[in-house]
Amino acid sequence: MTQASLTPHQLAEFGSLLAEPARAAMLLALVDGTARPAGELAQAAGIGAPTASAHLKRLLEGGLLAVQAQGRHRYYRLASDEVAGWLEALALPRRNVAPPTGDAALRRARSCYRHLAGQLGVALCAGLLERGHLATTSDGLMLAPAGAAALADAGLDPAATRRLPDLRGRGCLDWTERRLHLGGPLGVALTGALLEAGWLRHATRGRALLPSAEGLRRFGLLGVRLPG
Repeated sequence: MTQASLTPHQLAEFGSLLAEPARAAMLLALVDGTARPAGELAQAAGIGAPTASAHLKRLLEGGLLAVQAQGRHRYYRLASDEVAGWLEALALPRRNVAPPTGDAALRRARSCYRHLAGQLGVALCAGLLERGHLATTSDGLMLAPAGAAALADAGLDPAATRRLPDLRGRGCLDWTERRLHLGGPLGVALTGALLEAGWLRHATRGRALLPSAEGLRRFGLLGVRLPG
């Protein structure tokens, strides 16, 4: 399924797949971009292996999951970052308008199918747009050469930033901030460069991304600052 070709029948099917709590739990366990075996997904959903197998089959047939075989093992992942965007925009907001206070780190910065989301992701996207470093085109969001140069000047690997203007991005509606962060291949590659440079690191558990003090300083060089 693609967003441009989504039919009423496909939209209804998408809704029916999300309506089952066990399937929704499996999908949410994969929003961070990981690939997981059926046993882990069954545990995340709180169901047994036979039931998990039936749900995974439906999700595969519905086009929401992809599977990769590695030896005797099968690993499941979301079919695309577009699916992750749908889950962020449609499924997650139903739980809460905003995350509870205990999820402050998750709201601050987190991974959304391998790209940066949360307050920091929204601020980065807005800052790049405001400075003309990120442009909206008919093919999606594109990083201007001047944007790649600015990222390199701020401390990202120049070899990595030179490749970014060749990638396409898209606006992904952030479920906590109700504004756009940068998704698509460009968003994934940029987030990878931020992690590689040590501006961000993964939390021990969950989807939170933790900005380092040096990372926050370098984000500031790009005009990006977190609220408060």
